[in-house]
Amino acid sequence: MLDRLINLDRAVTLAINGLNTPLTDQFWMFFTEKTIWFPAYAFIAVMLVYRLGWKRGLAVIASLILTVVLCDQISYHIKNGVERLRPVFDAYMLEGGLHYPEGRETSFYGFFSGHASNSFSFIACSLIGFRNDRTHRYNAYCTWGYIWAVLVSLSRVMMGRHFMGDILVGALFGLAMGALIGYLTRFIIQKWIERRPVSKASLFGPQYAPEAVTGQE
Repeated sequence: MLDRLINLDRAVTLAINGLNTPLTDQFWMFFTEKTIWFPAYAFIAVMLVYRLGWKRGLAVIASLILTVVLCDQISYHIKNGVERLRPVFDAYMLEGGLHYPEGRETSFYGFFSGHASNSFSFIACSLIGFRNDRTHRYNAYCTWGYIWAVLVSLSRVMMGRHFMGDILVGALFGLAMGALIGYLTRFIIQKWIERRPVSKASLFGPQYAPEAVTGQE
């Protein structure tokens, strides 16, 4: 069973990785570069403080830092524990014509993807954080944020750095971690910053209620 999954993962990865051109290589190399996105992270941090106020905003920013650090470190240790070679070091993948425009200068092991877990955890946690502001739904942020996370994750397959299975597991782990810390932060905000009763509905129910916020003001 495990061998079948590994062979399927290899086949799917080669099929996706094979959809490359010189132009798309530049596109995927742009998305895979971490430092390019630092200004976007800074803008999101500023918007969190602007929309939530400094106390709630800083609490959410701290939760985002914690989320990404945890995902990154857990991914790193699992990679070294599982020791699954990246596609660029897998003889079967190289013989199958794997495309790796960034070369092979990377660590040996790739399960699971830190890019996928970090990007999906960031969007999940920040979306929950933004929705502590009950005057907006942030649906556009949700849509574009997850599109960004998908593209960042797929870029790792197109660079030959990860199998598709590495990406799927990383994305699921990131979603779970982002949701866990996001809702924990919402609990902290409601209990100790907003100082209002905390219930299952207030934590997990719809937050959009502009009339309630207006009424409080």
